[in-house]
Amino acid sequence: MNAKITQYFFTEDSVKANFLYLVSLIFILFGLLVDPLNQVWDGFLAILTSPSNLITDYFELGGIGATFVNAGLLMLINAMAIKRFSTKITGPLVAALFTVMGFAFFGKNLYNSIPITLGTLLYSQYRNMPIGNFLLTSLFATTLAPVVSIITFGQGLSYWVSVPLGVLVGVFIGFTIHPMGSSFLRFHQGYNLYNMGFTAGVLGMIIASIMRVFDLTTTYDPIIQTHSIIEVEAFFVAFSLFLLVIGFMLNGKSFKGYGIFKKDSGRLISDFVTDYGVGLTFINMGVLGLASLAYVWVVGGTLEGAVIGGVLTVIGFGTFGKHIFNVTPVVIGIFAMQVMMAVDEPSSTASLLSALFGTTLAPIAGHYGWKAGFLVGLLHAGLVPNTGITHAGLNLYNNGFAGGFVAATVVPVLDGIRERNEMREGISKD
Repeated sequence: MNAKITQYFFTEDSVKANFLYLVSLIFILFGLLVDPLNQVWDGFLAILTSPSNLITDYFELGGIGATFVNAGLLMLINAMAIKRFSTKITGPLVAALFTVMGFAFFGKNLYNSIPITLGTLLYSQYRNMPIGNFLLTSLFATTLAPVVSIITFGQGLSYWVSVPLGVLVGVFIGFTIHPMGSSFLRFHQGYNLYNMGFTAGVLGMIIASIMRVFDLTTTYDPIIQTHSIIEVEAFFVAFSLFLLVIGFMLNGKSFKGYGIFKKDSGRLISDFVTDYGVGLTFINMGVLGLASLAYVWVVGGTLEGAVIGGVLTVIGFGTFGKHIFNVTPVVIGIFAMQVMMAVDEPSSTASLLSALFGTTLAPIAGHYGWKAGFLVGLLHAGLVPNTGITHAGLNLYNNGFAGGFVAATVVPVLDGIRERNEMREGISKD
């Protein structure tokens, strides 16, 4: 790669916002090229006006082009906000941006995300602190974006009533979720990477319960695409290879040093960009992208909108806690449980989401070893199908919700076993 291009898109210690702009534009351009403009526009409007509860596959709802444009626009606007209000692009921020973009394939859009961001702005003013301090939480808090959509478009109310009501609830979420996130982090001790998924699951459960009290609709039948699209598959293979090649070039045209991730548990709060540099971090993102795609194809799954959201989230967290060494035991455990379960095949959408998003528990494998990672994978696969009903699909990060319970249950036990073993080793040495 030309040295000038490298200098333009990257620095040695952080990913520059210019790269985030590039990714946004790549997704928007692909969307505009794959479908006619009028079809993209109609599909985009369909996405904006959908209840968007879990799982609403925007490919099936609005088409490929509109979905890619939706994802690219969300990434672009949030990247601009980070450029404006944050002094440094960190691994957690990159992970948050990729997560937002991933879920823009099945639940997030401009309409339902903006009110939550407005709530964050109000909270920063209330606390008399810079909004940059709350950007990370704000990005992840859009996991509850379907609440805005289902209130606005899912109740059969006049828009004069439903739009203000939906926006107000979104602002309320954005305002209240920040102190909650800090509190719930202690619940799982940082071993659940999707901390906001757990926090939003609790808040979503409360919101869903209130809606049920007033006999408001909380769920709709899932909208899922059931066939693969070769152009989309080729795009994400190329995108993962793009990240891998960029990392290779920035790492002195080598993969040297990648093994260092073995020593990193990935426990919150980690930052691979700061700790290991842009080159190795991008290599890690590319490796995770290719590995995620390979898993989908090996089990016979379909790369539809929701699954793409999982792939992009895994890629994004390649800057913030996940690497091939700590995700693999968890995925194997999840797959093993799914083979034994009588509900869904490993190739189903729900099972694929469990496998991809279940890597939220990767730090347990990184800290306690592969056996512990395999164990929490088994437990997570059994638990996650039963947690979505509590928040009625209003929390897009359902795996983060389930992962919080798994981590909070298993970690104290693992600590007890480790302490006992260390005590026995100390006695034997004496």
